[in-house]
Amino acid sequence: MTLSDPPVYCVHCGQIEDGGAAHPGCVNPRTALEPPRFCARCARRMIVQITPAGWTARCSRHGELSG
Repeated sequence: MTLSDPPVYCVHCGQIEDGGAAHPGCVNPRTALEPPRFCARCARRMIVQITPAGWTARCSRHGELSG
């Protein structure tokens, strides 16, 4: 990451991603199965809805993701 690049945030804990080092709460393999809770672009908490068919997560600034 260079100074001109915006920071990228962890979608599970909201901390700044620092090039591959795992955050203590994000090393659990089950975390990979969870829907994102934080926006990767701004670290805002997202509104998450889980359904039998999948999930949707919505950031108030950057829109909706689904899986």
